Amino acid sequence: MKIVYLDAYTVNSLGDLDLSILNTLGDVTLYDRTPKDQIIELAKDAEVILTNKCQLNREIISQLPNLKYIGVTATGYNIIDVAAAKEHGVIVTNVKGYSSASVAQLTFSLLLSFTNRVAEHAENIDKTWPSSADWCFYLNPLVELEGKTLGIIGFGDIGKKVANIGLGFGMKILANKRDLTSGGMEGVELCEIEKVLKESDFVSLHCPLTADNQGFINKDSLALMKSSAILINTSRGGLLNEFDLANALNAGKIAGAGLDVLSAEPPAQDNPLLTAKNCIITPHIAWAGVEARKLLLKGTIENIKAYQNGSPINVVS
Repeated sequence: MKIVYLDAYTVNSLGDLDLSILNTLGDVTLYDRTPKDQIIELAKDAEVILTNKCQLNREIISQLPNLKYIGVTATGYNIIDVAAAKEHGVIVTNVKGYSSASVAQLTFSLLLSFTNRVAEHAENIDKTWPSSADWCFYLNPLVELEGKTLGIIGFGDIGKKVANIGLGFGMKILANKRDLTSGGMEGVELCEIEKVLKESDFVSLHCPLTADNQGFINKDSLALMKSSAILINTSRGGLLNEFDLANALNAGKIAGAGLDVLSAEPPAQDNPLLTAKNCIITPHIAWAGVEARKLLLKGTIENIKAYQNGSPINVVS
């Protein structure tokens, strides 16, 4: 079985995973990165394609006659034309739950960046503190999380992890999901999205990107938020209208945004969020904890083995 991994670099850019274990599954070729115009040539003989961010659309899938299986090495699978894959008899799988703890941890890393301002206070401390007239100083208001309201939009595995951390801080938790009649948890109020936006001190996005919710955080939804509120997005950049968010930040309509994802990655130099006020951006690292990446590799292997055994799991097509 010929297996081609189109973009193996990001999962192992530090060299701390042993990708050679994939060789036990078949004839494996790893590419660090594959430009779109080279996918067909490099994967023309592959029965199995692994991809994290390389998009496989209808045109590409239709020109890969040997392709039987696409393993998305991520949870989100919007990079694949699932309908086209199904029409061509191609199984598509993803890896669920591998990064829940890692993403929840970065969510709060971003959130705490606004409440405790560790980086700002630590910067040049050797120059500023020795010359201080007082035994301490603080540059910004420092905010306690206890008693604050955390709004979570998308309440799957990651959303629930985030809620648990928030409860540990003594926060009130509001959450929105497609079905408000099931899938709740103790200490969390499931409610309509308008209430989440209006009442939350922090709003955190944890929903997949779909055609229905693309850009749903826009000038109208941002107008519902408190001017003191912080928006966190560790899900998908396409959930935001980036121009509307930049305008809201620059006008002080919300107090800040912590983003691990953008609509295009890497972003264009003119992305308005790169220069927006009170906007903290990290380069899509929430998923990348070493423990999470090990789980991702393990889940990818388990998915391929199940396919080889004729009983595929985690099928999304």
